[in-house]
Amino acid sequence: MPRSTRLPERPASPAAQALAVAAARQADEPPRRAVLALFSAVMLPMFLAAVDQTLLATATPRIAADFSDLGDTAWITIGYLIAATVTAPLYGRLGDRFGRRRMLLAALAVFALGSLACALARGMAALIAARLLQGLGGGGLMVLCQALIGELVPPRLRPRYQAYFAIVFTASSVGGPVIGGLVVHHADWRWLFLANVPLCALAAWRVLRLPPSGTAPALRGAPTDPLGLLLFVVTAVSALLWFSLAGHRFGWLSAASVGLVVLTLGAGTVLLRQQRRHASPFLPLELLRLPGVGWICGTVLVFAASMFALVFLLPIQLQLGHGANAADAGLQMLPLTLGLVVGSTLNGRITARTGLPTRMPPRGLSLSALALGVLALAPSSPALLAGAAAVVGLGFGTVMASAQLATQTLAGRERLGAAAGLLSLTRSLGASLGTAIFGGLAFVLLHVRPGGEGAAQALPTDLSPQALTQAFHVVYGVLAVFVAAGAWIASRVPKVHLEAGVKAEPAGE
Repeated sequence: MPRSTRLPERPASPAAQALAVAAARQADEPPRRAVLALFSAVMLPMFLAAVDQTLLATATPRIAADFSDLGDTAWITIGYLIAATVTAPLYGRLGDRFGRRRMLLAALAVFALGSLACALARGMAALIAARLLQGLGGGGLMVLCQALIGELVPPRLRPRYQAYFAIVFTASSVGGPVIGGLVVHHADWRWLFLANVPLCALAAWRVLRLPPSGTAPALRGAPTDPLGLLLFVVTAVSALLWFSLAGHRFGWLSAASVGLVVLTLGAGTVLLRQQRRHASPFLPLELLRLPGVGWICGTVLVFAASMFALVFLLPIQLQLGHGANAADAGLQMLPLTLGLVVGSTLNGRITARTGLPTRMPPRGLSLSALALGVLALAPSSPALLAGAAAVVGLGFGTVMASAQLATQTLAGRERLGAAAGLLSLTRSLGASLGTAIFGGLAFVLLHVRPGGEGAAQALPTDLSPQALTQAFHVVYGVLAVFVAAGAWIASRVPKVHLEAGVKAEPAGE
């Protein structure tokens, strides 16, 4: 019987290889209907989480008048921020362990309950408590939405959709004062909270239509870390209280200030030691050991601090220096919002084409630093403020989506929730630092005396135009240097490729 022989296979031609790669990609690509279902499910929760951070900026005076309490209005924002910050990494871990869709539904329920309680509050104490409850749900909305994107969308398709969600987040954060001002001007401030209830119901209905999300096998049966959670809460709350209140509600060297600093440092030191020894730590510190993740977090910290500092400072300058009322000052924030939208869109398209999410942030932050330098040196005018704010937003739009894509790629599928929680925590800390440090610097230069009720709101109205311009020039100059340092930090992030088989190369190669 003749022996059958097998001819050697000829290597496929480049055209055949390209067709095979395209076919494999098309087979792996989710249906357009599934992607649209994901977008409609997570867009609303992300909008609610972002807008409620700044929504009450222009509504605070009306709330203070209704409750005859101006001194405690800062806690309306601080309470929400603290609750959202301390729960963000918790939701990330719980989502990885029990399923991200399930935990997102729980976060929506808590957020809706807190919103209803805010609308029904009959006093400042009740409103602050309700905002704490709302923040306990809000902390999970952004984290779990980002994790669901990473779970259901392949890496090479994420840039396009991450850009959309970055636009939703940044536009909602900056547009919050505009929405709040319009609602308060035409209706009661309680509608700012009542509107959340049907929106949460709609979002929950859309989330229920998503496929059930899986859990990380490595986390099944892993020990919990209640002590780590408690230590983190103590550390984060004391740190946020000090950053938010020192220099305004109490002096920098007062007993309350020193006590909060000692408590933060002490609890933080114990927390780090405990987390390093725990088998399944609460904080995703293991992600910081991955190449580039620490630099990414530093970039996000600078971005959040700078953006929220501008959201805080620009309306003050427009009202004091150019005679704008609260509603007009809110509307004049739109150039910053437009710049963020354009920057996020362009960054998403470039990243989708190149597959390199770490390429644009150094360039974007450098552009923002130059625009802030113009604000620090050029004569102040509304037109200059609008133009420079648009350019700053254009640069800032390159940061958040790129950071999310790079961190998700480096962390891997099983730690998507932990990665989203780490970035959310970093962003919240940056927002607190930026508002406290640059707002405090502006208050010092404007001779706002610390301490006393409502000191932060009692801005001087008798400053000369020269003194006012000089004060804001100094603040913008310091902010420009800070953002330039952020551009250098972003340049240290290694090159991260989104395609299958992640490959991180040292920066500069």
